[in-house]
Amino acid sequence: MRALDYRRAGSAEEAVELVATHPGARFLAGGSNLVDHLKLGITAPGLLVDVSRLPLDTVEHLDGDHGSVLRIGANVRNSDLAAHPVVRSRFPVVARATLAGASGQIRNQATTAGNLLQRTRCVYFQDVTTPCNKRDPGSGCSAIGGYGRYNAILGASDQCVTTHPSDLAVGLAAVDATVVVLGAEGERRIPFEDLHRLPGDRPEADTTLAPSDLVTAVELPMGPEVERSTYTKVRDRASYAFALVSVAATLRLEDDRVDRVRIAWGGVAHKPWRARRAEEALTGGRLDEQAVRAAVDEELAAATTDDETAFKVAMIRNTTTMTLLGLAGEAAR
Repeated sequence: MRALDYRRAGSAEEAVELVATHPGARFLAGGSNLVDHLKLGITAPGLLVDVSRLPLDTVEHLDGDHGSVLRIGANVRNSDLAAHPVVRSRFPVVARATLAGASGQIRNQATTAGNLLQRTRCVYFQDVTTPCNKRDPGSGCSAIGGYGRYNAILGASDQCVTTHPSDLAVGLAAVDATVVVLGAEGERRIPFEDLHRLPGDRPEADTTLAPSDLVTAVELPMGPEVERSTYTKVRDRASYAFALVSVAATLRLEDDRVDRVRIAWGGVAHKPWRARRAEEALTGGRLDEQAVRAAVDEELAAATTDDETAFKVAMIRNTTTMTLLGLAGEAAR
């Protein structure tokens, strides 16, 4: 067994200070990802700072300097988030993505912030006997030329080809969420799209956060418009499997034309992939199968595939088409 210290933080500020002053320390909330990594030997922090009992477990509607938002505390359990009546009615894409993410038992334990910050489930990252630049920078990427069914087709690099595992993160990317972070210099807000990063030559850095930055909440904008939204996940089996591809989408039609559409993809990149080219191509036009497929192909122009991942191109095209046409059908009823 590896020796480590444990501290229970009495406040968010104390938690940030403890991690900032102890190099290698980690925050512990639900533990559904971190504890696995401790067991596998992927990480060995000298100090765990327990933030699970901090009062960050509420969902509330706020009107303030940042507009009308639904503020979701970092410690809100996934099961509570998916069942919240406002989330279900106003943000079904978030509720459905959360439900798709894990078994009921795990959703009872996992937290909102922890879900966003979970690390890749690449088989080589989790096997400490193999080279992995994300786990051991500079050692190489075993997934390149290895088992690659879950590898990225967008935004990958010659250092890392893995994908981000979170379903909830894809749903939040599609609703323009904001992440509230407390750091050593105080509180700041990060647009969700800027939270995660592509691998480049530093695949060990999953996010733009500093080690001592503590996510305290996620805010969802509550505009006056009503948008249809949903989440579609394609996986190898019906329960508790990570996405081969997934699609989170919101749609608003005006006079049978696309007034606003937001599309985020999972299972295709190192981060939730906001399909902005596809959104731009669809906005203002009529929504039909041909238009969606053309827009998706425009987004996928930069995709890189091999024999193991070529199937993802057709899969993401078909899944996006099915998802958006389904939302259009709901709007017409």
